Amino acid sequence: MSNDIRIKKGLDIKLKGEAIKSTEKAIISNFYTLRPEDFHGVVPKLISKVGAHIKAGEPVFYDKSNENVIFVSPVSGEIIEINRGEKRKILSIKIQADKKESYLEHKVLNLDTAKPEDVKTLLLASGCWPFIKQRPYDVIANPDKEPKAIFISAYASAPLVADYDYTLQGKELALQAAVTALGKLTKGKVHVCVGKDSKSPMAGLSGITLHSVSGPHPSGNVGTQINKINPVNKGEIVWTINPHDLIIIGDLLLTGKFNAERIVAMVGSSVEKPRYFVTKLGCEIATMIYDYGINKRANVRVISGNVLSGKAVNPDGYLDYYSNTITIIPEGDDYELFGWTMPVFNKISITRALTFSWLFPNKKYDLNTNTNGEHRAFVVTGNYEEVFPLDIFPMQILKSCMYNDLDEMEALGMYEVAPEDFALTEFVGISKQPHQEIIRKGLDVMLKEIG
Repeated sequence: MSNDIRIKKGLDIKLKGEAIKSTEKAIISNFYTLRPEDFHGVVPKLISKVGAHIKAGEPVFYDKSNENVIFVSPVSGEIIEINRGEKRKILSIKIQADKKESYLEHKVLNLDTAKPEDVKTLLLASGCWPFIKQRPYDVIANPDKEPKAIFISAYASAPLVADYDYTLQGKELALQAAVTALGKLTKGKVHVCVGKDSKSPMAGLSGITLHSVSGPHPSGNVGTQINKINPVNKGEIVWTINPHDLIIIGDLLLTGKFNAERIVAMVGSSVEKPRYFVTKLGCEIATMIYDYGINKRANVRVISGNVLSGKAVNPDGYLDYYSNTITIIPEGDDYELFGWTMPVFNKISITRALTFSWLFPNKKYDLNTNTNGEHRAFVVTGNYEEVFPLDIFPMQILKSCMYNDLDEMEALGMYEVAPEDFALTEFVGISKQPHQEIIRKGLDVMLKEIG
């Protein structure tokens, strides 16, 4: 029996370009890239060098602040390039893949008898630990600290994001192995949230506390679920992990191999036939978008992730470590004459001032990246509160981050938020302020000053 969580505040942004339930194998990439910037707060120290031949799952670099946290290659091959920036900062490690895959093999654990330390050691040694993040601070979890609970959101409510009910089908054994192992690392509960009336493969797992979630986005955000189930207070830690990363952990526990395979949804109004692809972490995005999705001359923005909180990447870029969606929408670099004074029929708005999207709640829109304005001062309109379901004052916490008042940030609930929790307030805000960037900088200040 599940526990119901009903979210009333929020906003469902209905966009054109949803992926059909059809999966095919992407063209195999010749090159794969690991980017330390995907792992926020990590200062990389190289283990492998240019010219080294490595197996899939073999360490490439580790975190200087915690040498036990390593990052491994998604494929077997040769390291052909290490790109550096200012002060020799490592930007990316490029790997030329072998024609035939070979894996670094690990000992397969007996999960019935395995001790928590055995599970932790395997996850660290295999490179699976970076999949586990923690609140507060939304960074890779500290393996030296025990969480009070673990949260997994198997309900995707963001616009056009991959449907977990579809991508997790047939992966029950791996999912069960992963949640069983993770359950040994906490004295608390493993909370799994699924959509109401969904047929999620995760709903039938044992050793979990199941929650049924309904309501508009951000009901699928793990931060929203934490806030409604077991909020994070000062001195407390919870871990979070994505379901598609659970599959990689589960495969490791069952086979002893780091299998970086992932089902990715290619979506967006600029995609001719939105659908799902089987590929691997760090793959070349071009193998999907040019061969199956868009014209090379199209004026579009490619986003690794969803439209609200994903990262803009070049069409010849690479899939980042945590994403299971590639979104392609028109680039909004045009100018609308008298745009703010004219009635608006083709955009979404939560106000009714010269806008009419409220008349067509089921209409799907073809939106571009235009922000329709520039940065300006915060205006108290109440719009943020309408789409922000957490028991937190959004504007006040944003301002406290801007002037770095640590005491105020603590008092307002900064310990349980992440940048993605403010994606909707950024979308509806008439101030055009970068809310997610502000929250990220505030979290970094707290991590540095408070730890």
